[in-house]
Amino acid sequence: MKEVVSVLLLVLIVSVSDAKVTKPSIENFVQCLHNRTRSENPINEALYTHDNSTFVSSYVSYTKNKRLSNPKDTKLIAIVAAKHESHAQATVVCAKSNSIQIRIRSGGHDYEGLSYISSVPFVILDMHDLRSITIDVSKKQAWVDAGATMGELYTKVSKASQTLAVVAGVCYTLGAGGHISGGGYGNLMRKYGISVDNVVDARVVDVNGKILTGATLGDDLLWAIKGGGGASFGVILSWKINLVDVPKTVTVFKVNKTLEQGATDVLYKWQLVSSKLPQELFPRAMPQHVNDATSSNKTIVVVFYAQFLGSAKDLMGIINKNLPELGLKREDCYEMSWLNTTTFWQDYPVGTSTSVLLERPSKPGAFFKSKSDYVKKPIPKEGMEKIWKIMLKSNHMFMQWNPYGGAMDKIESNATAFPHRKGNLFKIQYFALWEDANATDANLGLMKEVYSAMEPYVSSNPREAFLNYRDVDVGSNPSGKTNVEQAKIYGSKYFLGNLKRLMEVKAKYDPENFFTYEQSIPPIRAM
Repeated sequence: MKEVVSVLLLVLIVSVSDAKVTKPSIENFVQCLHNRTRSENPINEALYTHDNSTFVSSYVSYTKNKRLSNPKDTKLIAIVAAKHESHAQATVVCAKSNSIQIRIRSGGHDYEGLSYISSVPFVILDMHDLRSITIDVSKKQAWVDAGATMGELYTKVSKASQTLAVVAGVCYTLGAGGHISGGGYGNLMRKYGISVDNVVDARVVDVNGKILTGATLGDDLLWAIKGGGGASFGVILSWKINLVDVPKTVTVFKVNKTLEQGATDVLYKWQLVSSKLPQELFPRAMPQHVNDATSSNKTIVVVFYAQFLGSAKDLMGIINKNLPELGLKREDCYEMSWLNTTTFWQDYPVGTSTSVLLERPSKPGAFFKSKSDYVKKPIPKEGMEKIWKIMLKSNHMFMQWNPYGGAMDKIESNATAFPHRKGNLFKIQYFALWEDANATDANLGLMKEVYSAMEPYVSSNPREAFLNYRDVDVGSNPSGKTNVEQAKIYGSKYFLGNLKRLMEVKAKYDPENFFTYEQSIPPIRAM
């Protein structure tokens, strides 16, 4: 990283107010949209302004985090819920020509709401109506639109073939556009890498409103949006992905261990073996606090989940050899299809219909805050015990410990813009969830306390972070200005040694920094 920083100091940074100092005109913007869309694809039904009775519901339906949902935000000029590619093209051109920032939203899962909030006048380009999916079983590939959800993609792939799967996350309401562009971490990653490792092409609207794909997209831009986040470079319309092979029978299990049952000891052993297990096995650990069923006291329970590309018998053999402390029993294991595992990971009862995967949100969920870390050496038991004490102060806080190893150890850190590869034992997601707005400050405070307490046990210089688990605490810029020194702070944590190349790609495709937001990648120009 020292080398990267020194190189960055030798470049001339274009740090500008990212919108011209002219007052944006909603009338001119709307007229521009009409002028640039054809009669066969009228934009009227896709356009929502404050005059529309459904403006608020359109805004709220894809705001995942209630902490950041503000439909009365006067800075929001309009929402374009694109129904055709030309609507996305027109939105880019008309926003740029009228000095209006845009925020691009596909599934609305941006943890900090950066895809739908801003402190300067802006337009939301909503992609959720662009949801076409085309499967080519013979080539083991698929084209998926940015607004399609993972649940829709999983369902369609499974209908086409019971032995093909998608490398992506377990949350089925994720939009393909943002999820994949940030990396796309899921439970097939130890076998097949992450989502961006399986992307072969894309369709992208550039800063001039042109659609780039294949040869016109270029290797450098494709590299950048594979883990660098699409919103810094253009509008992702769709992805072409490789599908991967899975057996007809996949096995999952879920085992709980409380502190009183030796959870800390089991979890310590899990750290030693999880990244070394066969790559067909993905074992996740989730420490969380619960109320003890036998008393009024709170305790910590670690929930051990796993997915194995094979039979229960084989899985039992692997676990009982490498992690006998877990005490896995045959009745803990369930054999099912790959598609059915997607409901299991969402804690639905075994046997739940996969039709739930086609559900879409209509309103925000709860208030929440998330953070991330990468762990390169085992956390000592005394460290874990320190964390448990802090977690017990909360009402609903948990962590996900997601194992590395397997394919992730074989992929170079610069193969895609996503850099977090070799040398990691596991990745942590911290998550605090609450229902009452009045509890926000307390929960944010506890989250900071846990994060601070974990500092000795995680990556450092920089302390790495995962882009898909958006966190403004690692650094951010104001909505209307990109300060490169600040961008280097969050950029080094998200992208490590890939930041310089990302900034160079940005300078090539968006030199005036139109595609900007609070954690966007700025352009650079060599001196």
